[in-house]
Amino acid sequence: MEGLTPTPVVPHAPSVPQPGTVGRTERSSCITQRQNHARELVREADLSQWDALVIMSGDGLLFEVVNGLMEREDWESAIQTPLGILPGGSGNALAASIHYYSGSQPVSSEELLVSCGFMLCKGLVSRLDLVSVNMASSQRLFSFLSLAWGFVADVDIESEKYRHVGAARFTVGTLVRLASLRVYQGRLAYLPAEQPPPTSAAEVTPPLPVSTFCSSLLCRPSRASSNQNTFHNSCNSNNAVKARRGEAPTMTLAPRGPPDTLLVPLEQPVPEDWTVVEEEDFVLMLAMYQSHLAEDLLAAPSSSLEDGLIHLFYIKAGISRTALLRLFLAMEKGAHLASSCPHLVYVKVRALRLEPLSPKGVITVDGELVDYGPVQAQVHRGLARLVTG
Repeated sequence: MEGLTPTPVVPHAPSVPQPGTVGRTERSSCITQRQNHARELVREADLSQWDALVIMSGDGLLFEVVNGLMEREDWESAIQTPLGILPGGSGNALAASIHYYSGSQPVSSEELLVSCGFMLCKGLVSRLDLVSVNMASSQRLFSFLSLAWGFVADVDIESEKYRHVGAARFTVGTLVRLASLRVYQGRLAYLPAEQPPPTSAAEVTPPLPVSTFCSSLLCRPSRASSNQNTFHNSCNSNNAVKARRGEAPTMTLAPRGPPDTLLVPLEQPVPEDWTVVEEEDFVLMLAMYQSHLAEDLLAAPSSSLEDGLIHLFYIKAGISRTALLRLFLAMEKGAHLASSCPHLVYVKVRALRLEPLSPKGVITVDGELVDYGPVQAQVHRGLARLVTG
């Protein structure tokens, strides 16, 4: 953990406390040592010591922090803690999205890090949508970026072996998967976003002052005190509730967070006002709630941090390898939606349900592998806080 935060910085390195000051702001840091270390730290931490948590890593570490905050008994106040992101991983989609929302020209690598650093210094806070993801195992996760099944999820997980080449791992993984394109069977349904969603009391919050983070952190001393039929994929999952060799079993925590008022139990049919997709053969399903899928992939150009929407994409079976490659090349500039591809469907939704029928497959949440099986999700508007420019 770093600086004004607990900030997990580099996985698998020894923890090195680094107390110090930046101007009049006290800071502390912690380097994560293993998977879910950041999740454990923020779940137990005394958050009154810090005004913000800044994560320097990829999207996976922020996923841990968000879920650690949502697993706390005081989750309602904990999730209000401003979160900052400094890109330091191979997947930096949220950092690229924040930069995109600022209206700046596209950048990557070191330039993206510099841009996010400047925005962090500005200290402006925005609300951030979170999506509640419910699985057949009764596990509930909170997601800030994406839910994926099929091609995109395959590439995300299978490209781990190319992590040493950085962000290029996704390009390599895409080419490898295109060479052996798969089709998945499943049922997909969603609640269209035409009507304003019903607002629960848990989601009603007063408007944020424009300079909340600035006034609370940079312009005054820190608050710190002196002193059931689920197929389990064979890949290792960060989030599956199971024991690995040499590790103690992970305990299932009681689900916390706002109620999912748009969802019914997975064993029940979806409500009548939902749309059920006729097709059952897919190449991919991708639910996005930020603009970028990766540093160089502008998947949902109309997305914003707090639009209360899930941007749902699915590609039907029958698309050629060449056409699929063209779509991803067009996505680099956000032009894929203008390609008139008959196999690509895009719709804005409030909630969705996916029931895979193929016996094996991959599902990811924010790029992290989860148990394979039926899953449903609902967006919760403006639930978290994010430091932006």
